[in-house]
Amino acid sequence: MKTKLFMSVAALTVLAGSAGLAAAQEKVTFQTNWLAQAEHGGYYQAVADGTYKACGLEVTIAQGGPQVSGRPLMLAGKIDFYMGGNMLQAFSAVQENIPVVIVAASFQKEPQVLMSHPGQGLDTWEDLKKAEQYILGDEGFQSYFQWMVTEFGFDAAKRIPYTFNPAPFIANKMSVQQGYVTSEPYAVEKEGGFKPNLFLLADYGFDTYATTIETMADTIAKRPEVVKCFVDGSAKGWYNYLYGDNKAANEMIMKDNPDITAEQIAFSIDKMKEYGIVDSGDTEKLGIGAMTDERMKSFYDKMVAAKVLPEGIDIKKAYTLDFVNKGVGLDLKK
Repeated sequence: MKTKLFMSVAALTVLAGSAGLAAAQEKVTFQTNWLAQAEHGGYYQAVADGTYKACGLEVTIAQGGPQVSGRPLMLAGKIDFYMGGNMLQAFSAVQENIPVVIVAASFQKEPQVLMSHPGQGLDTWEDLKKAEQYILGDEGFQSYFQWMVTEFGFDAAKRIPYTFNPAPFIANKMSVQQGYVTSEPYAVEKEGGFKPNLFLLADYGFDTYATTIETMADTIAKRPEVVKCFVDGSAKGWYNYLYGDNKAANEMIMKDNPDITAEQIAFSIDKMKEYGIVDSGDTEKLGIGAMTDERMKSFYDKMVAAKVLPEGIDIKKAYTLDFVNKGVGLDLKK
């Protein structure tokens, strides 16, 4: 009887301890801004390998998409973190008095590229001015292309709308089309049978951060340990995804988005590494997610000069450096 009683108490103690551990896991939701893909790989990795869980978070990744507006969900308290685009949206949020704050920049370089046909006299950045047409979406035309007009003298009259179909670009050898270095070039290679010239805008001075981690100012004030865990976990996730075993993360991505293939994922990872999208420049010393005041000011000044944004925005309200630049995850890089 004494033995049975002792075993029962011991079992209860173990169960109580397990319940305590379960209670310690705080549930948070991270909303991406598009369907699952390799460009989200670091976050999926941190879920798959338990990195978030190790610092106390049970993270759910909610897919974005054409019918999903993530930022309003965060403003309404439905999600905890949101994957932003580039810094234009963050600066505009300050202008509109929306209390959203960038806590990390997962991409040091925006993946935005212009593509041209090889061997047509459009093989350098300067050559692109000779193109017959620029196939650009509205957002790109109103942002980075205005910078290109101001900074380099590109002709806005040559722009035609981009319909997310590569056929017009493939058909016209003197055209230039927008794309993400991780995506559209793959489609062109598959459908057009050639490798296009790629011009990463970041390498020519369009120095915004991208794929940012956003949260509410109130979350930072009331739950800083949650923000720290998510930012640190995401940085470690990106190191493990790019340089370690990413099989489980890729399986999760393909499960969430059945339309994506292993070949497309491999192409995207290769391009992220080749062009230093996630890991380059400041991250080599400060760690993935790095941000600096100097980069923020540089990009803002360029957008003011291009008349994309007005003067006078207090851009330091758009971001905080409190959770980055600490070298988290550098030891994981192989």
